[in-house]
Amino acid sequence: MKLLVSALEHSANVHLTSLKKELGDDVEFIGIFDKKLGNPIIDLQSLAIMGIVDALKKLRFFFKLADQMVELSADADKVLLIDSSGFHLPLAKKIKKRYPDKEIIYYILPQAWAWKKKRIPVLAKTIDKLASILPFEPSYYPKEANIEYVGHPLLDQITVFNEQLSSKVNSIAYLPGSRKSEIRRLMPIFREVIAELNIPATLVIPKHFSQEEVKELYGDLSDITVSHDTHTTLHDVDFAFICSGTATLEASLIGTPFILVYKAKALDYFIGSRLVKLDYVGLGNILLQKYNNTSLHPEFLQDEVTKENLLESFHNYKRDNFLQNSKLLREYLGHGSSKRVAQIIKQ
Repeated sequence: MKLLVSALEHSANVHLTSLKKELGDDVEFIGIFDKKLGNPIIDLQSLAIMGIVDALKKLRFFFKLADQMVELSADADKVLLIDSSGFHLPLAKKIKKRYPDKEIIYYILPQAWAWKKKRIPVLAKTIDKLASILPFEPSYYPKEANIEYVGHPLLDQITVFNEQLSSKVNSIAYLPGSRKSEIRRLMPIFREVIAELNIPATLVIPKHFSQEEVKELYGDLSDITVSHDTHTTLHDVDFAFICSGTATLEASLIGTPFILVYKAKALDYFIGSRLVKLDYVGLGNILLQKYNNTSLHPEFLQDEVTKENLLESFHNYKRDNFLQNSKLLREYLGHGSSKRVAQIIKQ
């Protein structure tokens, strides 16, 4: 089988890697994905964007890329879209217009339930099979939609869990994000927290940064342990401060208490806050609120991200409560998703 794949984000390609193992060698990938998984039509580094303003600057580039994908779909047996709704929903419409009978599968759906509910009927009409990774998500779709909760992909990768916590915090991980702009905003504050707490610190740095980039973004690291392995680090430490993103859900599922922090460009945050009407930013909090109307971890956004706020939250943290709620979250999600998605593709 020849499968047209579009996976623009790093996290999407992590999940695609797990999926490829389930699919086996009889499925060939064409399209956009990590070069470790085959021969993509573009280097993923050229697709990296941060925020709405940056995305607007690259509109023409993405229009041309979508046209390439439509042409490629002629030779594909099926189409698999993963996350990145801003690119994938228009692409799905173009493919369906050109090839009405081409089966399109969408894995890791747009969070239309959070900010654009008008997209839900469009998704239901355009996409042949919707593979949801959130247990509550199918309830937002019309009955005629072919949508199924398939499990959560992080449970394909996360094989460890903190069954119990140490009585004292002896180590802390700091994850200031994967994008340069995120890191530049958070590292100065993290530095202040590290100095104040004086607890052994581990900094998680993306593997793709060069030595020059690491020095420019993070500064002197002689007094900090550096790691490139998010899962292992989060399991080994007693606490974490994490930039909003996938890593917060990873910590939630591993059972490591943490505080979510996020600082965006002022304009991006202003626009986003007007579009998204949710009580929480962290997916762990959103999921647990849907499950039993509770929350999992503290969140500090924009001007709230100060040394004083983070230290106060750390000292007052109820870690045992976090661990119990973390176990409930794992029960709610149930299992990984790769096996079921592979079955859907091969049907």
